[in-house]
Amino acid sequence: MDVAAVPLAPDEGATADPVRADDGPVEAHHDTRELAARFEDEKPGRVLSGPVGLLFTGGTVAVALLALWQVFFPLPQGSKYYLIFFLAGVLPMVFLAYPSGVRLRRRPADRPADDEPAERRGPSPVDWLLAVTALLACLYPVLPVAVGTGGGGYDAFLDRQGLLEPLDVALGTVLLLLLLEACRRTTGWILPAVCLLFLAYGYYGGLLPQSWPVAHAGLDFAQLVDAFYNSDSGFYGTPLDVAASYIVLFTIYGAVLDLSGAGRFFVELSAAAFRRSRTAAGRTAVASGFLLGTVSGSGAATTVSIGAVTWPILRRAGYPAERAGGMLAAAGVGAILSPPTLGAAAFIIAEYLGVSYLQVLGWATVPTILYYLGILLSVEIDARRSGVRPVVIDTGSAWRLLARFGYHFLSLIVIIVVLATGASATRAVVIATVLAAALSFLDRRHRLTPARLVQALSGGVRGVLAVSAVCAAAGIITATTTKTGLGPQAAALLVGGAQAVSSEPAVVLALTALLAAVALSLLGLAVPVTASFVIGWVIIGPALLHLGVAAPAAAMFVFYFAVLSEVSPPTALAAVAAAAVTGGRLVPTMWQTLRYALPAYLIPIAFVITPTGLGLLGIGGAGRIAVAGVVSALGVAVLAVAAGGWLPGVGPAGPPERILGAVAGLVLLWLEPLPVAVGAVLAALAVAGVLVRRGSAGRAGGPSVPELVDHREERE
Repeated sequence: MDVAAVPLAPDEGATADPVRADDGPVEAHHDTRELAARFEDEKPGRVLSGPVGLLFTGGTVAVALLALWQVFFPLPQGSKYYLIFFLAGVLPMVFLAYPSGVRLRRRPADRPADDEPAERRGPSPVDWLLAVTALLACLYPVLPVAVGTGGGGYDAFLDRQGLLEPLDVALGTVLLLLLLEACRRTTGWILPAVCLLFLAYGYYGGLLPQSWPVAHAGLDFAQLVDAFYNSDSGFYGTPLDVAASYIVLFTIYGAVLDLSGAGRFFVELSAAAFRRSRTAAGRTAVASGFLLGTVSGSGAATTVSIGAVTWPILRRAGYPAERAGGMLAAAGVGAILSPPTLGAAAFIIAEYLGVSYLQVLGWATVPTILYYLGILLSVEIDARRSGVRPVVIDTGSAWRLLARFGYHFLSLIVIIVVLATGASATRAVVIATVLAAALSFLDRRHRLTPARLVQALSGGVRGVLAVSAVCAAAGIITATTTKTGLGPQAAALLVGGAQAVSSEPAVVLALTALLAAVALSLLGLAVPVTASFVIGWVIIGPALLHLGVAAPAAAMFVFYFAVLSEVSPPTALAAVAAAAVTGGRLVPTMWQTLRYALPAYLIPIAFVITPTGLGLLGIGGAGRIAVAGVVSALGVAVLAVAAGGWLPGVGPAGPPERILGAVAGLVLLWLEPLPVAVGAVLAALAVAGVLVRRGSAGRAGGPSVPELVDHREERE
């Protein structure tokens, strides 16, 4: 079997030019970032320059400094007071940074600027008007000037809760419309439509037949605006609090880490660690995705970043484009499921449940191990089944890289250590950010000079603009649900649907979990991850809690399925991004992604339907954790063999063995004594079948082990 020596550099098959063999670590170019932006939950923003760019940079840096100040010197008026100023800082920036996408009239034929992309044009007069209006509407609750019976300052505004004046209602309505427009610009039409649907339900719900479970007494418009504008569950509720207190700080940290060269180091370290192994190409892609998740909070962005570097290696190793794309997408999404920097919804979990972020990280640890176990087993299977050739990646020694650039891990370790001392996540990430900035001076190419520090602060806040708009708009959903009692009613309908099939409690719980998984997957196809989690928690969370599911399990269940929308057909943003990088066919790439990401779909169901499953979240003592982890690992391994059609070290699995293995893997994940015993027997039968098949092939004189691989020609 021939071995191809592959430099860690792009070739004609690469989408971008992120690596040079002679200049050390990997460097991402602008075209890679632009490609990533096409497949993120949010739309690409404008490229701002000149005076507008300076104004924008100044505004975003001011917001960053305010967020940092709030960590150590909180405003005495309380968190809502801070949220008002935070929203007043970010919402106007949305209208400057994101084009409307609506063209009211065409320019004359002699005006070629009409063909200029919207991302390259500056803000229009309408954008400036909306930005100024947003600033006034956001700051109105704290303006000390009385305007008729309205205004009068923050305390006066709070005193009018439930009895808003006409001016209060008018400004609240303006802010409502501006938030919907901001969401439309950043994420598309679907989330604003969902918000309007909840708004209509709150207003017209009183007209529904009162015999319907979801009917309510009805709310007038002033009551709804009061709930949105002057309560703790509306615009300034928990989602925006999380965005302003946690997410913005972690995006700033990610920007600092990226500019300090950490992203380049992580990718090159992954390549160096596996440069001489048979499965070096696949392992490099998976490890790069895991490490880059500390810098990028988006599955699609991580997919593009690792794909631009590793796809040339995967292609030369013989991976088909669709299979490589599935691996890249699964690794990219795994990055936002993995500690120590989970997706934005993880911070909302900590706030909703009143626990520390460190606890949420603990809950995610075992599922992360199982997820990457499934991917790595699939990589090993593909290396034998798909004609993958060994490659030698032309890069430096991993130990030398660690000795020179290993300091990039220190800030990540500091986050965990500081959290373990009982400090808040906000303080932990600020300390880690300062450390990362200081360590950047160990590499003269990536020193965070004052100019680059400003770039990091501005980039971090820009990265949270769309999330902030989504979180504030999510207040429409949470406030409406709270005021109307929709959550318990919807939960009763979900449980009732399961009870219509069976009265057995275990079956009802399993069916409810399956229905909830389907509902969350469909919801995630339409709205961003953060909004999907908020909606799922207020609608589906109560159903799981009603059936006795522990709050951590219910919250993590909703979290995982909200995140998995990035790999769920037919949208599957991460898979679409991977197909764009590899040039593979879209639908086969999506199916390959599902195969690699299979554990992420099944493990959440496992820790919901049985008490033993709580061990997968690190709950219930060492014995339960060990049993749940070992049995689930066996289930994931059997499922990987069934999906890949190959038992490593033995040979190919035929259809009967694959069916037995699939059933065994699913049964094992029930995590109760009898199902585990049945699953173990079925798994043993599947292995025995593969051994018999190998023996039969050997007696017939044909190849019986890895020689069966199909050596594909290298597609240059």
